[in-house]
Amino acid sequence: MISLNSIIFNGMDAIKIDVQVQLASGLAKPEFSIIGLADRAVKESAERVRNALSALNVALPPRRLTVNLSPADVEKSGSHFDLPILCGILCALDILPQDKLSKYLILGEVGLDGSILKTDGVLPASVWANKNGLGIICPYTQGSEALLSDITDILAPKHVLDLINHFKGINELQFPQKPDTTTDQPQKIGDMAEVYGQQAAKRALEIAAAGGHAMLMVGPPGSGKTMLASRLPTIMPDMTTEEILETSVIYSIAGQLSNRGLITNRPFRAVHHTASPVSLAGGGSDARPGEISLAHNGVLFLDELPEFNRSTLEILRQPMESGKIMISRARHNATYPANFQLIAAMNPCPCGHLGNAALSCTRAPRCAEAYQNKISGPLLDRIDLHVDVDAVNPWDMKTDTKTHVETSAEIRNRVVMARNRQLSRQGYVNAMLDGNALDSVVKMTPEMTEFLNTAAEKIGMSARGYNRIKRIARTIADLANRDDIILDDLIEALSYRPINRGKYGVKL
Repeated sequence: MISLNSIIFNGMDAIKIDVQVQLASGLAKPEFSIIGLADRAVKESAERVRNALSALNVALPPRRLTVNLSPADVEKSGSHFDLPILCGILCALDILPQDKLSKYLILGEVGLDGSILKTDGVLPASVWANKNGLGIICPYTQGSEALLSDITDILAPKHVLDLINHFKGINELQFPQKPDTTTDQPQKIGDMAEVYGQQAAKRALEIAAAGGHAMLMVGPPGSGKTMLASRLPTIMPDMTTEEILETSVIYSIAGQLSNRGLITNRPFRAVHHTASPVSLAGGGSDARPGEISLAHNGVLFLDELPEFNRSTLEILRQPMESGKIMISRARHNATYPANFQLIAAMNPCPCGHLGNAALSCTRAPRCAEAYQNKISGPLLDRIDLHVDVDAVNPWDMKTDTKTHVETSAEIRNRVVMARNRQLSRQGYVNAMLDGNALDSVVKMTPEMTEFLNTAAEKIGMSARGYNRIKRIARTIADLANRDDIILDDLIEALSYRPINRGKYGVKL
């Protein structure tokens, strides 16, 4: 019996799969079967492998060929089992050496002509192989992706024949070239200096970036909500090495990792309001990561928030608290990280002009109440910063050379300083503070406690909202480079809570 190594992923967890190939006698013609709880894509591997063998002029002997994917109680999916199955058959036919191939983790889809095609999950597979003392055999187009894990033994053939020639010593495969990581992602586009006016929204965005807080912007169409949100990554700190690798692994599992390098810029995922629950949370037959996991260590932007299906939005509630999401299916559960920063935007009403006597409809404010009530209270309570984004006065849109407009780089310097204070003090951003950790870094004087308690009682603030005010105040103090919060920090933090929509006269 031949046994080679492959892999599947249950969320971010790797599971080693033994690809066992056995040729048994007793039949007048070849018979090919795949067992081991394989899905349709794996079952179809038999036909792809049979045609690839024909392209190599290799005939199966008149024997029973059985491929077992072990452990048998774990569901197998994906076309990446093609290559290890084909290699196992070639080992059984003494065309490839089993003793050498057993030292590799093998994955790749095989074409009918024997070519080796791109597959998903090469980066996390190479990380696992490197940790477990194995080399990796993967498609030629993904050799540079495997190299990103610092693994030193990589074989990346274009065709099965290249692999055969390599082990026979006829023509050794070249080691993959290191990718040019300087062009792996589009450069950050836009700058905060291009946003005219909106000082209050810019300030709130700075606080959000510094403390990792979720934020909701409410304002009429054309007021700059999307423009502001798209510039948030330009004021956020650079990703750490650990964040880069973790984010890149998620994109590799999802099949969205560029061949040019790792994900080095913080993700910005702008999700359309027609998104389904599965596209947001992840799932499908192979439990792929969804948008909230693809936004891990970055920004998840939801424009036109009330237009989303309510059941879709409710998915956000648990990941926003825990930083991860579990995808439960009948046969298995998969857990992905989902430590994203939510930035949402919405109009105050369906027409978007509530409060503007010249443009708003005659159904106000009832239409606004119904529109805003599409968003549940528990979800709104998890959003730290609520900001009104008013329409910009045309006179403010001209460039004034006498007035200095801060650039993203200037704002980012303050954000990085505040983040560094948080990381050195508690090891994580303020948005994650809770319990005793929150009380230890937010020291309240009796005057502050009385002020916040009175405010909480008057507006009916929840215990979660109460703690969020303290977290925001802590971030404001960090931006000011202060060790302790002051009353003004609490006052500013309270101004970002959804007390009342002000001029709209509608509670949110």
